Amino acid sequence: MALDPVSVIAEELGVASRGVHAVVELLLGGATVPFIARYRKEATNGLDEVQIRTIEERHAYLKELEERRAAVLEEIGKQGKLDDALRDRINACRTKAELEDLYLPFKPKRRTRAMIAREKGLDPLAQRIAAQSEEGDPLAEAERFVNAEKGVGTVKEALQGARDIVAESVAETPAVRSWARELYLDESALVVTKAPDVNAPTKFEAYYDFREAVRTLPSHRFLAVRRGEAENVLRSELEVDTARCIAHLGVLAGRRPASPWREQLELAVTDAWKRLVAPSIESEVRVELKLRADRGAVDVFAQNLRALLLAAPFGARTVIGIDPGQRTGCKVAVVDATGRLLDHTLLHLVQGDAAVARSREILLGLVAKHHPAAVAVGNGTHGRETEAFVREVLGASGGVFTVMVSESGASVYSASDVAREEFPDLDLTVRGAISIARRLQDPLAELVKVDPKSIGVGQYQHDVFQALLARKLDEVVESCVNSVGVELNTASAPLLSRVAGIGPTLARRIVSHRETAGAFRSRKQLLDVAGLGPKTFEQCAGFLRVRDGASPLDASAVHPERYPVVESMAKDLGTDVGTLVGNAALAARVQWQKYVSGDLGEFTLRDILQELQKPGRDPRADFEAPKFRDDVRSLNDLKPGMALEGIVTNVTAFGAFVDIGVHQDGLVHVSQLSDRFVRDPAEVVRAGDKIKVRVVEVDLVRKRIALTAKSGPIAAKPAGGAPSQQQQQGPRGGQGGRQQQQAPQAPKQEFKNNPFERLLKR
Repeated sequence: MALDPVSVIAEELGVASRGVHAVVELLLGGATVPFIARYRKEATNGLDEVQIRTIEERHAYLKELEERRAAVLEEIGKQGKLDDALRDRINACRTKAELEDLYLPFKPKRRTRAMIAREKGLDPLAQRIAAQSEEGDPLAEAERFVNAEKGVGTVKEALQGARDIVAESVAETPAVRSWARELYLDESALVVTKAPDVNAPTKFEAYYDFREAVRTLPSHRFLAVRRGEAENVLRSELEVDTARCIAHLGVLAGRRPASPWREQLELAVTDAWKRLVAPSIESEVRVELKLRADRGAVDVFAQNLRALLLAAPFGARTVIGIDPGQRTGCKVAVVDATGRLLDHTLLHLVQGDAAVARSREILLGLVAKHHPAAVAVGNGTHGRETEAFVREVLGASGGVFTVMVSESGASVYSASDVAREEFPDLDLTVRGAISIARRLQDPLAELVKVDPKSIGVGQYQHDVFQALLARKLDEVVESCVNSVGVELNTASAPLLSRVAGIGPTLARRIVSHRETAGAFRSRKQLLDVAGLGPKTFEQCAGFLRVRDGASPLDASAVHPERYPVVESMAKDLGTDVGTLVGNAALAARVQWQKYVSGDLGEFTLRDILQELQKPGRDPRADFEAPKFRDDVRSLNDLKPGMALEGIVTNVTAFGAFVDIGVHQDGLVHVSQLSDRFVRDPAEVVRAGDKIKVRVVEVDLVRKRIALTAKSGPIAAKPAGGAPSQQQQQGPRGGQGGRQQQQAPQAPKQEFKNNPFERLLKR
């Protein structure tokens, strides 16, 4: 009987089967992960979003495993070789690798040397070798199999054919493949050398003579080596102690010291390891290492993206956005509190004194006309100079401050279909200035319009499996959007499309309905949108906000299906819903135990009470503008020991990149992030964090800045150097840490019984 996926997942996660079953049923019924995590806690026993996504992924894997298991059983059954013992072993498999190992001897394949030998009638001789009898003479017995008509011309050819059969049987034994796979994963080392025809210096020099144990190999180093191989600069192999492996494989094969057949078995085992086992398992392990490295890199990207999307918003206030430029001028856009374009113009700051004076008048005129709360300046080329100009001009304008904003991906947005739909008559550069202004107002609402891979917070993002990366990043965006909530009457179609259950097509219909019928007065009016039925409404309604609508609950995270219970709470308190919502003192008087019934339990009731105290609360931090030193604007201004405040722009496995206002991010190596030992940079910093650092070293030639966040005397340059953010995807970023010199240890597993005889008899 095949394994029950729900039981398997529950055991792996250490949670109740009931919760796993509920998640699976809800997912199969079309529910989204954010909806299940927020509004079906009673059914799942409070499983969080991470656990639910893990269940989703594992259930999909186990479903594929079951489909493959059925196909394997059917194929072996057709061959007439499926006995009860084999069926039980196949049904007990929990991984695809286990299943494929069992299937391998029965898998249709091209003609092999062993097949040809069997066709020549050499199976009985192969069984004599495998049996390791202490009787018999291999040469004499092989003489009986010499048959020119069958293609066996000599005793030597007969023994060679028999050994081919034994070698294939050894190589296809599940126990051997499992042992070899574990050996490579636990005991092998990745050995990297320079390609023979490479003579010029390259960015992969750190790997010209490199060795590290596979079990400790970080994802970024493996991906760097892979890139070096793709560019024909590096060569690599997985190294194990071959002699020791062959010796141990002989033990597994049942080698007997006193048997006259021992030498033949040793030759067969040597051939099995070198020709069949090692190449196959090394290929499998390389695939596994690539998958691990991809997951590691994708997780780093996801963590950074989440931090960036959930950065503190400036809020719904008028903002001037400036996209810095030299030759063509700085593009300026003014947007109102809702992000609507009010005005746009150009500032010329390097075309002479007259142009600068005119730009000063223009900027002051915009401030006087629109009364902005802030000016957002893109952090690209000429950004610090533009920021300094704005600060100097607005020095006397009380209340208007200037802040640098990351413009990563702004150019991608400017040329996108979304931007063309929003501003069909505007130049690309003006769209960029609008995006910069909106990013200050609400980073999440603006960044959802940009492909996450273009935001610039990844690590080896172009080297990982793109489907995995896209799926993970979509999950992060969906999670962030739904955790914050979306203003139904102001949200763009790209933002609405990320709300649970909606999607791009329905999002455009919502915006179109809003434009023709006017602002939504309640969540319930969503049902008037073409194509939005009760099921979709159930999924999305709780994540949408309607400010100043018909019901005060429409501006909260309370789901419409729970409005009746809130009405009962208000009635029991002798008040109305409008008075209860937002009144922490009244909400604290509610005894949630009174309202437990059916599928409404403690989890949901506590969430409702929390919302009643602070309805529609934004989980993001309060905005605080970063402060760069006015006397530091370029690499030439930096000096070792200089103390600075910066913004973390990217967190990788080897450290954190920090914007210190010189248009070149510096690297705080993982060894320099804290006074305590830090294994993973994500333990101490996130993208968007403000951080105090000191300059360790400045390399003007390669434009690299090494920084430290440690206290005390500045240490020597961190291991691994200080790659620039643009160079981080090369191997330099991954050379930190020790290069392991450990040789493979003796295999740990022992198999007392000879596992090959049954295969040989098939």
